[in-house]
Amino acid sequence: MCSLEKRGSLFILTLTGRDAEHRLYPDLFSSIIASLSRAKAQSTPGSALVTVSRGKFFCNGLDLAWVNAAGTDQEARQQRFDHLLDCLKQLVSAFISLPMPTIAAVNGHVAAGGVVLALCHDYVLMRRDRGVLYMVDLDLGINIPEPFMALFRAKSSGMVRRDLLLRGLKIKGEEAVKMGIVEAVHDGEEGVRSAGMKMADELGKRKWEGEVYVQIRKGLYDELCGMLATPKL
Repeated sequence: MCSLEKRGSLFILTLTGRDAEHRLYPDLFSSIIASLSRAKAQSTPGSALVTVSRGKFFCNGLDLAWVNAAGTDQEARQQRFDHLLDCLKQLVSAFISLPMPTIAAVNGHVAAGGVVLALCHDYVLMRRDRGVLYMVDLDLGINIPEPFMALFRAKSSGMVRRDLLLRGLKIKGEEAVKMGIVEAVHDGEEGVRSAGMKMADELGKRKWEGEVYVQIRKGLYDELCGMLATPKL
């Protein structure tokens, strides 16, 4: 599902999922949130976390196959879908509350709920040579509820949000940098992974107090924290 490795003060969260697309389903959500709790408990001044995955996909969103496994019962499918949204909300809250800098090293395609996962990190890096960032919700006829819209408002400008959410653009790494969605692009899976590690190491050297860092982050994203019911103090 996922693994958490600690190298000195650096935490490496690796998504494995149960398929090559690393789709988000209840067990994976639980595994990630538990890993973040362990990182939080073991954090010290100078800690940082990098989220990585392997293969063609970083994260291809919510596991709709798990939703449809409920069969023809529309109410049961809706309950499953709502459960995934609640899990995604908990995941965003866990990242926002993590007392250390966080970096998403996006090695490949990232879509829908996977974009939410990437954007709840402080920094996002992408591959130059492969992968797109894509909000597929409009094409699938799926509404984007709060607080995820609050996350997009916090992390992107108005024109960028329009193109991302209302045009359904498939955005490659260099274009994502120009749009201000991601920090930088790097060559190859190992390139973006190494860049994430290097960035985490550089941020960790500042030896910031975790609780101060997280409270400043929550103040920066005040509307989002209100939607998440995450207290600032």
